[in-house]
Amino acid sequence: MLSEKVTTPAATGGPGSVATGEEFRDDLRAPAAPAPAQGSARTATSVRRALTAQELQALTELDDRRSVVAILQTAALIAAAFALALLTWPSAWLLLCVPVIAVQQHAMFILAHDAAHYRLFRSRALNDTVGRALGMAGGISMCTYRVIHRLHHNNLYTDDDPDTAIHGGYPRGVAYLWKKLGEDAIGLNAWKTFSYFFGAPAINRDTQRALRPMDDTSPALRAAARRDRWLVVAFQLAAPTVAFAWGGAQALVQYAVLWVLPMLTLLQVILRLRAIAEHGAVTDLSSPLTAARTNRTVGSWPNRLARVLIFPHHVNYHLEHHLYPAVPHYRLPALHRMLEDKGVLADAEVRDVAATMRAIFAPRRPRAQDV
Repeated sequence: MLSEKVTTPAATGGPGSVATGEEFRDDLRAPAAPAPAQGSARTATSVRRALTAQELQALTELDDRRSVVAILQTAALIAAAFALALLTWPSAWLLLCVPVIAVQQHAMFILAHDAAHYRLFRSRALNDTVGRALGMAGGISMCTYRVIHRLHHNNLYTDDDPDTAIHGGYPRGVAYLWKKLGEDAIGLNAWKTFSYFFGAPAINRDTQRALRPMDDTSPALRAAARRDRWLVVAFQLAAPTVAFAWGGAQALVQYAVLWVLPMLTLLQVILRLRAIAEHGAVTDLSSPLTAARTNRTVGSWPNRLARVLIFPHHVNYHLEHHLYPAVPHYRLPALHRMLEDKGVLADAEVRDVAATMRAIFAPRRPRAQDV
């Protein structure tokens, strides 16, 4: 039985750590070494040891109150959009309310992502209960996502990374990306998203290796994923039923327009853009500093707009997240500043949003250079 208190979900096996087969392997907690000098070779180990043990301890400390504030902020914006839409139903205000709800559905997913990393609440039981509820409302299984997301972190840009199909190979050409975003906007690709969050791609069936990527996943984690999927299905069947019982056909239509429609359309656009902005069109996979990207959300107006529309809850600090997955979202800005002060990010993939968009919307690379 896992302890309900999870303070350091690392691969060290120390007090409070997550069981073997549930940890994220790149969350290193070894004694820190000095930051590598600028211009020197920066391996994953040397970069991740740029922080002292004391610095890492402070950055990975969980603050339940800050997670509650983040959840309430997202819930309040969803409630406000719903209230405006229902009070003016039907009206042109839907053109504002539906996008706002889609953006906040994505914000819910980001909080569920923190829960998948055991970083939402100190209590394991509370962390998983809230994380599962956040995922359930958006039609995804947080526990299944935890299994899949471990493969992404532990096998970044290898054949066993389940996310490579989403962000790999960019730039794939301007027409290609606009076509995909257009399909997302009308809901054609939503089934692929929900299939992913329900455990596909089934990498074990596709990888012909002696050691398959799922072999290091604990049986308890996989069992939790199976149970969670059934709960998500039950919730998604119950929600429209409750809406109809509460307010008849009109309530059912309102639920479909205000919750299901943004989830199947605009949310899919946001998910794709964020995923590609995080890993797409990178040019050097040999270093953790260049295999993932941090997008600035301050300064220019595109940066600030992207913070609202694409990067809620500091999810733009993706490079830092891959280096230190145990740092909760509200401490990622401090982690970024600390790494910057140490000179670690001098040659890293840290860009303005406009530069990122130019990179991912660029003409297709020659096929030999595709990821």
